[in-house]
Parts: sequence; structure tokens; C-alpha cells
Amino acid sequence: PSTQALAAAFARSCAARKSVTAKHTSTTAPASTSGAATQALVKLHLAGMHANSPACSVHAFDLDKLRQPGVTFWSGWDGDEIAVMGAPKRIDTTNGEIKSMRVSGAYLGKGAGRAMLEHIVAESRRMGITRLWLETGSTDAFTPALKLYESAGFEVCGPFADYTLDPFSVFMRRDL
Repeated sequence: PSTQALAAAFARSCAARKSVTAKHTSTTAPASTSGAATQALVKLHLAGMHANSPACSVHAFDLDKLRQPGVTFWSGWDGDEIAVMGAPKRIDTTNGEIKSMRVSGAYLGKGAGRAMLEHIVAESRRMGITRLWLETGSTDAFTPALKLYESAGFEVCGPFADYTLDPFSVFMRRDL
């Protein structure tokens, strides 16, 4: 059902694209992040983070960290083309964090990011998470992400978990 919900969201947001499907993979199947398209999107995500923030302020997960226990990895596809990926991490029994989220260039501004965010929120609720947290960048390159998160009910807050104040970070949370 969760993959069907994401697929339906992609179908709505990418109305011109007729073959949108979603793939759900948890870290219990590390091979799920081994596909070339998935690896390329994760690498693009990390390169963007490093291009817009100092290395000590980049907290996005690489492929190995996306496979660690407590992290769930989802990707949304249009046929054989990856459109978006997202990876929430369970912090404890009631708190989760969106660790990584990235939309492929061809799908920017077409609703793929919103669809993934809605999917992460819905699945987090299903798993008993009552509050979602995230850390994102503070430079102009992160403005679209900040607007997306704010429009989805996330509010700016202070550092959480192991984070500390950082001028290159914006911390947000949303009660579910």
C-alpha cells in the first residue's frame, strides 16, 4: 500500500508522464541502493551539499550510511528513470529525521519532492513516529527545500539529537 500511495502521488504530480511507479526499499536490503541511477542521484545530492556548504556542515548520508539500521530508503521512478529519493532515519521510538531527500533535475518543480515528503510523513506516522525533524542548508541554494518544508508544516527550531548550532544549517520539526 505505501508504494502504491507514492506511485499515485507521482502519477498526480507528473500527469504528463504515464508510467510513474515507486520503489520502496529498507536498509534490510542493501542492494536496493546499488543501482547505477540510484547511486548517481545520491552522488549528485552529496555533490550539491558540498558545493553549497563547508564539509563540516554537510550531514547528508552517503550510500553506506543509507544502508545502516534504522534508515529507510525510498525512490520514485518514471519508467526506468529515477525522479526522487528520500531517506528517513528513526531517532528513537517516537522521533524520526529526514536524512536525505533529492529530486532529479528533470523533475524539479514538478511535484516529485512534495510527493516524496508526503510519503515520508505518511510512512513515519504508520511506524509510530510522532515528530519528524530535519536539518538542511541555509544558503540560497536551499531556498526551494526550505519553502517545501515550510509549506508542509515544518517549523524552524533549534538543533536536535547530536547537532549543534551551525550558520550553514537550518533545523526544522513537524509534529505528526
